[in-house]
Amino acid sequence: MNQKKEALLLLEDGTAYRGLALGIDGTTGGEICFNTGMTGYQEIYTDPSYYGQIIVNTTSHIGNYGVQLEDEEESASVKIRGMVCNTFSNIYSRSTADFSLQEYFERANIVGISNVDTRHLVRHVREKGVMNAIISSQILDEVELMKELKKIPSMDGLELSSEVTTQEPYFVGDEATSQWKVAVMDYGIKKSILTNLTSRGCYCKVFPAKTTFEEVMNWQPDGFFISNGPGDPASMTYAVDNVNKMVLTGKPLFGICLGHQLLALSSGINTYKMHHGHRGLNHPVKNLISGLCEITSQNHGFAVKQEEIEKHPDVEVTHVNLNDKTIEGIRRKDYPAFSVQYHPEASPGPHDSRYLFDQFASMLSDN
Repeated sequence: MNQKKEALLLLEDGTAYRGLALGIDGTTGGEICFNTGMTGYQEIYTDPSYYGQIIVNTTSHIGNYGVQLEDEEESASVKIRGMVCNTFSNIYSRSTADFSLQEYFERANIVGISNVDTRHLVRHVREKGVMNAIISSQILDEVELMKELKKIPSMDGLELSSEVTTQEPYFVGDEATSQWKVAVMDYGIKKSILTNLTSRGCYCKVFPAKTTFEEVMNWQPDGFFISNGPGDPASMTYAVDNVNKMVLTGKPLFGICLGHQLLALSSGINTYKMHHGHRGLNHPVKNLISGLCEITSQNHGFAVKQEEIEKHPDVEVTHVNLNDKTIEGIRRKDYPAFSVQYHPEASPGPHDSRYLFDQFASMLSDN
């Protein structure tokens, strides 16, 4: 692509930003959100939880360390709909990189825009809330582009996990040397989560999102893992029913991000769409059980209702966000089931919270 070609970013409320095209020549749309992490752009782009979204990278330079395929892919393909940044680099400094981010986006058919005042854009989204947006290097007339933008569905009420899940079950880990069999429900799982499970003695069978509870139980697992993923958790009644049945088995259950929301919904606690969500690598969370704080990696636009947890006799809050007091972790008092809203595998991000995988392994050992 001609890196000097003009591109247009148009938001649902009519706000427009003009910049330079990156990736392929085209038009793309989705919910716009921002990630404040200073590193890990490749992990972000391949995280299935971002499916259907346009990502604004707030760090100043994007692409400057290139792309490395072996270690930094969180799934088999790029999952974002588009990317917005300030300065986009076509050259990279890392000697082990496979190729540039521009080539990576061309291979993945991703449309993006650079030379945008991302500070202004993020302030706007923080004030107005997340909304749909569209990027185009083909349609530069705002009136015409708005017609295309109005065709994009709202994330509120949208079920997307079935679009990113595995099509067939598969195994991860060494059956001969592993201590436990863990059934993993793939609603958009990241590879680094599976790595954290297998490194702690779990032999994982990863099931497609809409697998029946009966089929999962036929494998006779020792515990359950409920994954992260995209979309509105309240639209996933099939998953909520499954999680409820899994909890009632009395086997250990651990949920992350979307998995956290599904555990709450299966316990009768509702979720809600956040004003602009949490996405970044430096969100402070307090563990109410230990009294310790941790810096966490986060990526979510929905949360669970605190007032409903407080009224629930069998659910307690275990973690809270120190920025806005939203719920970051819960556990069942009557069953060995717990979950966190953030990402303890932290890829990218700090590793303060990886003890949660140890906690799950301990529960498997005690069960």
